[in-house]
Amino acid sequence: MKRIRAIISGGGTGGHIFPAVAIAGQLMEANPENEILFVGAEGRMEMEKVPAAGYRIVGLPVAGLQRRLTVSNLALPFKVLKSIRMAGKIIDGFRPDIAIGVGGYASAPLLWSACRKGIPTLIQEQNGYAGLTNKILGKKVDRICVAYDGMERFFPAEKIVKTGNPIRKGIVPASAKMKADAIECYALDPERECMFIVGGSLGSGTLNRSVMEWIEAGCPGGDNVEILWQCGKYYKSSVDAFMEDAAAKGLGGNTLRHIRHFDFIKRMDLAYSAADVVISRSGASSVSELAAVHKAVIFVPSPNVAEDHQTHNAMALVKENAAEIVTDAEAPQKLMEKACRLIKDRDRIAELEKNIATFARPEAAKAIVDEIYRLV
Repeated sequence: MKRIRAIISGGGTGGHIFPAVAIAGQLMEANPENEILFVGAEGRMEMEKVPAAGYRIVGLPVAGLQRRLTVSNLALPFKVLKSIRMAGKIIDGFRPDIAIGVGGYASAPLLWSACRKGIPTLIQEQNGYAGLTNKILGKKVDRICVAYDGMERFFPAEKIVKTGNPIRKGIVPASAKMKADAIECYALDPERECMFIVGGSLGSGTLNRSVMEWIEAGCPGGDNVEILWQCGKYYKSSVDAFMEDAAAKGLGGNTLRHIRHFDFIKRMDLAYSAADVVISRSGASSVSELAAVHKAVIFVPSPNVAEDHQTHNAMALVKENAAEIVTDAEAPQKLMEKACRLIKDRDRIAELEKNIATFARPEAAKAIVDEIYRLV
């Protein structure tokens, strides 16, 4: 395919950064001579994660509006104006054929400047409820790639293309070999049902508290269940202490010996392969990956996100009988009881697996790159 120069802008969270890196990877697969420059926000995680993925990134001083009155809010207009000027100079220096935004602070000044200069523009919205930056940019850009139906609420219908969200390589439905590798990797008992609990890369206090309260109650319903639990780096020491104390007190009976907790799970492909049931937050990337691996899932949307978009993401599947949901507030009391019932209901698991598979978009990155090439 034609050699092109592309700027990809945005970040702030893994939910923005991972799709951006996936799009870049697909662009390089389309033509290894393509040139890509990332533009992020100074001090945000993209400034570390993007170079680690092998791409060059430039930072802008832009920041987000705080919801309370702070000194940083007073400086925001100056940071935005400076970022717009810098974005214009970056565009003039790099001379891109297209500018791509994935959401997050930095995409606003970069995409706005690209639109003013007549450069083709595309944004990717990962969530079922559009973020503020993308809602503003949607009026100006040429193409909007989305993952959910009904996005005409936020964007001009004629600009929308449903592509899905890009996911990591290797996140596919489990083969017999992957299942066997997972059992070996995590030293699992193949005679037990496996539950995978994941609260995102940083962990989830609510999910951790739900598991710990269940253990304190004696792991009701947990007979013949094995648990893989990503508790998060921030929570690992406190979970370690809790598990040691639980073992000393004899809490959870025999089930406690079949609970394996980790700060971070690197081989997500194997963890998904092992799981009969998954408990997860409902960030856009998590939802897309769970659809891609066809897993029965109980979503616990995080309430600490803009516009409650995790609930919108989860409900898009729940309404189609493709997932179950427990609210964050109810999780400590109800989550593990519900999960233990589900993991023993093979018919319900099969139904959820079949329905969530219809949401899978394994070729999302390629579909987005096809739209990029059409614009160029």
